[in-house]
Amino acid sequence: MKSVGIVGIENSHATEIVRFLNADAAEVPVRITALVAGEPERTRELADLGGIERVVDDAAALRGTVDALIVTARDGADHRALAVPFLEAGVPVWVDKPLAATVADADAILAAAERGRAPVTSSSTLRWLADTAELTTEAARVGEVQAVTVTGPADPDSPYSGIFFYGIHIADLAQVLRPGTAEDVEVRFLPAGIVVRSRVDGVPVTLEFVRPDGDRQVPFRATVVGRHGIASREIPIGPGYVRPGVRAFAGMLETGELPVPASEMRAPIAVLEQVAEALASR
Repeated sequence: MKSVGIVGIENSHATEIVRFLNADAAEVPVRITALVAGEPERTRELADLGGIERVVDDAAALRGTVDALIVTARDGADHRALAVPFLEAGVPVWVDKPLAATVADADAILAAAERGRAPVTSSSTLRWLADTAELTTEAARVGEVQAVTVTGPADPDSPYSGIFFYGIHIADLAQVLRPGTAEDVEVRFLPAGIVVRSRVDGVPVTLEFVRPDGDRQVPFRATVVGRHGIASREIPIGPGYVRPGVRAFAGMLETGELPVPASEMRAPIAVLEQVAEALASR
């Protein structure tokens, strides 16, 4: 059984992870055994939910005492400082979305994993959902890919590094459907959204970020146009949405292999950074 610590417990993902691994006694051989304390009531809530007895005030206290770390801090700007010391020490780390809020931080995290020879993973929860897998299967049947479009909600004014917080879902889903580095990136602003057009290995890829309207928001949807057909579907986030990603993390701990290639972890951050720069220069 792998012993895992978790830091950044303000995120709702932390609740879902603790519930799945500890409260529901998931079939994967991984358990959360330590928390880095946050707001007192929230800390007690998670500790009680997971039967977690060890609570520390600083993540550094976990080094050398856990088999792996999960970073679930909401703001990607905090991820580098939390992840790098563990990776350099050879401890596997799962960095919840987004990997980082700058390319420099993303590169630093990936470089630390290389130096420490420790596996690291980070991705949108959408990457692991059954609907995404089914869309990928459908896309393989429509012929040579001609274009990819991904649409979803994202608030550029989020207090958690703006477009990175929810925009990572859109950018990472595009990587699933068309992996590679975005070139010729063009950012356009709409009254209630942002459209990003680029080319990935010669194929046009369009990302449509739509600002939520209060509690209402557009669903995530992805479309792949092929030579002789179109594959398109919504990707809903329903109950248990975190669990497939937890299983991918558990697989990484077992095999040491990265669930997501380093290039696919970095590429969405590079696109989102260009969006953030365009927003800052408006």
